[in-house]
Amino acid sequence: MQNQLDKSNFRQMLIDSPDQFEVGFELAAPVLLPGHFTSVTISGMGGSALPGNLFRVYLNDLFRGDASRRPLAIYQNRSYDLPPESYDKCLNFICSYSGNTEETITSFQEALAHRLPCVGFSSGGIVETMCRDHDVPHVKLPIPTPDFQPRVGTGYFFGAMFRVLVNQGLVPDTLREILRGAEHIKQVLPEIEKEGQALAERLKGKTPVIYASTKYKSVAMIWKIKLNENAKTPAFWNYFPELNHNEMVGFTLPQAKFVIVMLRDPDDHPKNLKRFEVTAELLREKGADVVTLDIFGETVFTKMFRSIAVGDFASYYLALAYGIDPTPVQMVEDLKKMLV
Repeated sequence: MQNQLDKSNFRQMLIDSPDQFEVGFELAAPVLLPGHFTSVTISGMGGSALPGNLFRVYLNDLFRGDASRRPLAIYQNRSYDLPPESYDKCLNFICSYSGNTEETITSFQEALAHRLPCVGFSSGGIVETMCRDHDVPHVKLPIPTPDFQPRVGTGYFFGAMFRVLVNQGLVPDTLREILRGAEHIKQVLPEIEKEGQALAERLKGKTPVIYASTKYKSVAMIWKIKLNENAKTPAFWNYFPELNHNEMVGFTLPQAKFVIVMLRDPDDHPKNLKRFEVTAELLREKGADVVTLDIFGETVFTKMFRSIAVGDFASYYLALAYGIDPTPVQMVEDLKKMLV
């Protein structure tokens, strides 16, 4: 039953998200560009940038230990200007769910001015128009519901971008493996939802801080973003072992009620696992609530997206606990009006 606070049925968006990968594969199936590329730059902001972070983790794992393949460098651009790497044998992905993100459009204009190879990903908007006018391949992303949010569309982006790289011969074809992982997550969603709902009770009334290992630091960052946008609350993130050299000292004099959520990979380096354990003990001594959640899954893909699903539901139920609708991000809309 749809909660009355959830006017746009955000919960259903979360439930439907595992199906997005296959749709993304299909949408990008015809895209093939001439040329040889050694890197990819992903230009995008907000929810349209999240897939790029996870992309890097997944691709790094694919190339790890494979001496027969040269690793594909993945760069990210969260600004108005393209990074220097975008100019050197680089395929530029222009990502804006709405198609109207001003930073991304400006980067696209720069790419077009220098005739850089590009693929556009959007649901329409200015990006689609620019692609059509300049004969640039465009992947049109779905808008399943009127209030669909880009931060929930990671699977569409991830699937479409990965399919383009497979088409180009730049990455191993693991499409079936990804679909198996997505199907597994779909099957265990009821369990994931209960886990997220229970965690929301621990988070209520406190400032969440999300920690993970270096490998999964992007997952921690996405948890933080979902808490910001869905639950409308401050949240922060960091990663081991770096946080042991600076951030944890800040809890000597905590200025608020914190809850530390540690996303622990049981397959992590033994010394890192020890750091999770010892750091939790030290933080509890300073009055912080500490929750350790293991990241489960047979593959890096499953580990990432299963953990993110827990964070999605935790942030969703935290929004309801605060009596707010998880879908709108009014401050972002207000900012856009003030910048005009």
